Amino acid sequence: MIRLVLCDDQLIVTEGLRIILGSASDMSVIGIAHDGAEAVDLVAQLQPEVVLMDLRMPVMNGIQATRKICESHPQSRVLILTTYDDDEWVFDAIRAGAAGYLLKDTPRDQLIAAIRGTAAGATHIDPNVAGKLLKHVAHPEVTAGVKSSVGADLSERELDVLRLVADGLSNAEIAERLHLSKGTVQNYMSTLFAKLDVTDRTQAAILALRHGLVG
Repeated sequence: MIRLVLCDDQLIVTEGLRIILGSASDMSVIGIAHDGAEAVDLVAQLQPEVVLMDLRMPVMNGIQATRKICESHPQSRVLILTTYDDDEWVFDAIRAGAAGYLLKDTPRDQLIAAIRGTAAGATHIDPNVAGKLLKHVAHPEVTAGVKSSVGADLSERELDVLRLVADGLSNAEIAERLHLSKGTVQNYMSTLFAKLDVTDRTQAAILALRHGLVG
């Protein structure tokens, strides 16, 4: 059973989500918060698997709450669900540790699938914001000054591949750009995923954004 905490300052939204998610036999809404501070307290008390988090709220916004939850309760994964697709909100949410970013017009079945995936460790980014996120990752000036130890064991060639992944290139395009065989690129991808502890290209790009690996 996936235990959920909902956080949104609009009562009609949380009640609607409770009804929608209640139709999923493997999910249970165990708490509802109407600002970020309430969400932080509820997560500490209830230890949910997933927190469905809005962004613009009173008292403490969703970015601040996400950061606190991810720092203090990393076992509770935060999935952003908001109306805001502005660059600043998206990038700040990912930097704060959000496991995914969805918009509120996401269809019911996709939302439920994203929650299941988030609980299982996957990353879900709304297609409407994924492009700008990957473009953001690809620009060196964005990541200046945020280097960390994550990815410190990547070779120069692995970093080259990661930069092209962040640019949105396919394995075939990476192979052509770096004058490598497709098999060699696939081997680099497998090594990258293992070293970064991710399972797909989007997760790799998000990690690169958080830790300045593509500067």
